[in-house]
Amino acid sequence: MTLLRHTPAEETARREALTVNPAKTCQPIGAMYAALGIHRCLPHSHGSQGCCAYHRSTLSRHYKEPAMAGTSSFTEGSSVFGGQSNLLAAIENIFTLYDPDVIAVHTTCLSETIGDDIPQIAEAAADKGLIPEGKRVIHCNTPSYVGAHTTGFSNMTKAMVDYFAEAKADEKAAGRVNLIPGWVEPADIAELKRLVALMGLDCITFPDTSGVLDAPLTGAHEMYPGGGTTVDELTAAGDSAHTIALGPICSGAAAKALQAKCNVPQTTLPLPIGLHATDRFVMKLREFNGGHVPAEIAAERGRLLDLITDMHQYFYGKTAALWGDPDQLVSLSELLMSVDMLPKYVVTGTPGKKFIKRMGEVLGDRAHDCRVEQGSCADMFMMHQWIKADPAKVDLLIGNTYGKYIARDEDIPFVRHGFPILDRIGHQHMPTVGYRGAIRLLEQILNAFLDRQDRDAPEASFELTM
Repeated sequence: MTLLRHTPAEETARREALTVNPAKTCQPIGAMYAALGIHRCLPHSHGSQGCCAYHRSTLSRHYKEPAMAGTSSFTEGSSVFGGQSNLLAAIENIFTLYDPDVIAVHTTCLSETIGDDIPQIAEAAADKGLIPEGKRVIHCNTPSYVGAHTTGFSNMTKAMVDYFAEAKADEKAAGRVNLIPGWVEPADIAELKRLVALMGLDCITFPDTSGVLDAPLTGAHEMYPGGGTTVDELTAAGDSAHTIALGPICSGAAAKALQAKCNVPQTTLPLPIGLHATDRFVMKLREFNGGHVPAEIAAERGRLLDLITDMHQYFYGKTAALWGDPDQLVSLSELLMSVDMLPKYVVTGTPGKKFIKRMGEVLGDRAHDCRVEQGSCADMFMMHQWIKADPAKVDLLIGNTYGKYIARDEDIPFVRHGFPILDRIGHQHMPTVGYRGAIRLLEQILNAFLDRQDRDAPEASFELTM
């Protein structure tokens, strides 16, 4: 904490080989989270035990739920000669002891550097009779030295299509859509499914962590909670009428793979965070239900508009600094712009080609007033330098828990959003997508501003009604 006070206000030379407090984490953690969205699936980390422990603990601390996973537990020998024997033993032990329907293998830096061929190892396991009848082993490659946690999520979600989706029917199922929700909270997935159901459509959602990482306490331990997308649903996704992918970074690859494999048309939309992005989502759903929007959804939209109208005076002209995942940052920025707040500083450590362009489209003619950076050296250190060098600073910080040190050091209000959130509760239970989610987010922002106004008000202007 005290080290942050030594962050220089003057921006240092542009870094190309050093990251300080990165605004991302590694691929396997995203693959593990996606795999937990398959019903009765046990994610498996093909690498060292320490990697798996880190990924499990981070997910568990964020979701406040146990994140079950296996590991190949590489030793010095497997690090040199390869991990085939470790993975074969793991597959046999996992099916014998834990009886999942699916083992979802993701690689780590170590196994990727060695070059282990996971499909060949899985084939060897099947030849040896280690995979019981009706059980499946799937995989994706997730080297941590490229990409980010969102890349790993994308790779595992695409693997679900590659391994399971089939086009069996002569015609696509009218009135049924596939929904690829991207990396959002379990409550967000539940909210998205509710909106689709209100629109009168059937839906196959994958991956689906609702009911898994927000499971109720029943008094009995369940290795595999009731939620998640079933194998039968993943297979049937190949016969749906359309796929809606939310967020191109996390969901776009799977939607394109499904279109190529099973000829399911697809549309990739921004995450439906805020008024305009949710409008786009609802309007896309209208194309498949005959063109109507139920009164319940229209009323939710009206409540959001009412909040914006009533509270606009508190949002107008405020500035914010944001960091996190590209898909979330684009939609969060659009939400802020819709209430006349300016996302002045935006940073993501996730690499990619279109994020800067997407941000430019959202910011419009205010783009010249903002600083947006992407890549491995676009980190929290860079953002802190920007904030310290700005005499006006910013009015609000929005991002994961790692921003709390900057918030304390610079005395700036802070709204937690994204992954990971390690020091608060509720994010896994309270959606921020859809119209109701936008109300929740704006409430958090508004309360942060009003709390600060109360804290800083002199006695003479400390008002009961604000």
